[in-house]
Amino acid sequence: MLRENRLYQADWLLRFYGFKADELLDEKHPNFNQILDPKCDWALRNIDKFPVEINKANYFTLLRIPGIGIISAKKIIKARRTFLLDFESLKKLGVTLKRAKYFITCKGKYYDKVYKFNQNFIETNLIYQERAYNAQIPKFKQLSVFDELEPTKEDTIKCLTGNL
Repeated sequence: MLRENRLYQADWLLRFYGFKADELLDEKHPNFNQILDPKCDWALRNIDKFPVEINKANYFTLLRIPGIGIISAKKIIKARRTFLLDFESLKKLGVTLKRAKYFITCKGKYYDKVYKFNQNFIETNLIYQERAYNAQIPKFKQLSVFDELEPTKEDTIKCLTGNL
């Protein structure tokens, strides 16, 4: 299921975000990251391209920032014609700051508690967020008529006496 989800995410990046297949997977990274989505994984492997100043970046650069999608990128381009954007205005535009905050600056400043810009700091925080999110998702077990249940002594007696 996870592999299918990663392939679906990568397909979107290829079709709508301008990524190329060899940017997402290469000989050094032949498989998708199991913890992080392909866009975050790409951003961490290309940390030299970040941070991006949100008030100066072009549309295609905005699309490569984790947490910013097509609609948000268009809204950012349109809104900054009128005023300089800050983190609060990005929230109102629908940007997912839990991811984007590690890769952007607004008016030359980092997000409130993002004071270290290095790969280990960002990766650790993103992985922590992803695991915390996954821990909230209930785990389900596939039901089967073939599950073997251990009968209790009482069940066996009831079955033998016809009282079950």
